[in-house]
Order: sequence, then C-alpha cells, then structure tokens
Amino acid sequence: MSCYDRRDLGLLLLRLSTGGVLMAHGAQKLFGWFGGHGLEGTGQFMESVGYAPGKASATAAGLAETGGGALLAVGLATPAAGAAAAGAMVGASAVHAPNGFFAMDGGYEYAASLALAATGLAITGPGRLSLDHALGHVVDRGWMVPAALGVTAAATALVVGARNKRVRQGQQGEQQALFEEEEALFKE
Repeated sequence: MSCYDRRDLGLLLLRLSTGGVLMAHGAQKLFGWFGGHGLEGTGQFMESVGYAPGKASATAAGLAETGGGALLAVGLATPAAGAAAAGAMVGASAVHAPNGFFAMDGGYEYAASLALAATGLAITGPGRLSLDHALGHVVDRGWMVPAALGVTAAATALVVGARNKRVRQGQQGEQQALFEEEEALFKE
C-alpha cells in the first residue's frame, strides 16, 4: 500500500479545479450551458474575431476545453489533455491580447492562467491520485509530453497565425474604406 503525500493531493486539487473550469468553459461553447451561446452563437463570435470557419472553430475549441478539462480532472492522458486545453486557451488569449493583460479590461489574464495551469499539469503529470497512475501510465509516458506540447504548439501557431492574418486584412479593408470615403468627400 502506498502512502499519498501532499504533492498528490495538491495535483489532484489543481487537476480538479483547472479541469472543472475548462469543462464548464467548453460546455458553454458546445451546449450553451452555464450562460453560453452554444455552437451557433459561439461560431458567429469566432467568425467575428477572425477564426474561420466559425462553427468549426467553436467545435474545436469546445472539444479541446471540455475534453481536455475532463481528462485533466480525472488524470487520464495528462500530456495530451493539458496540451489540448492549453492550445485552446492560447487561441483565446490571442483574441484578448489587444485589451492588455487584466481580465477586468477584457485582457488575456484568465485564458493565459488556464493555459499555463494546463501546460504545467501536462509537464508535471497527474500524481498518484489519477487514472493515469491506476492504469500504469500507459497514456502518460515521458516522451508524450514534448510530443503533445510540440504538436499542439505547431497547430496553435498555424491557427492563431491564420486568424491574425484575417484580422489584419479586415483592418486594412476598413482603413481602405475610410480612405475611399475621404477621397469621395474631396471630389465633391
């Protein structure tokens, strides 16, 4: 019989809290629970902030948050779960970054905190009070940590990069429209 120590309890509490928040956050997107807008509303929002197609982006983010959060909470496939959740939160951070750091100003504080907690769990592992431990760590091997984080970082960079390009193009289009309006005024 093994004796659990405070690290196991601490990791359990961190997994339950981080995973629970992520599950609720994702359920808002997927199902409209907890005051969320579901896939339709979230898809429209995602499209408006540059993630296209919106509904597919909402589905991917919702699954990464809900699935990653659930897996983190129970401590199963911790490297992949943490990486998926972190990737979704980095995508959210990109939307909020222009507003600065603090959440009260619409900044990325909340999303970044969840991303860092999920990444930390992916790296540290779930502890002994987890399904990964109970199953002999078959889906929580050391090599899985850099693989999961690397693949997620690459995919997130591509998705956020494409989103940022769309946003810049949209802003240039708005500036062009303003210039054209000013030009029309001068011709009158």
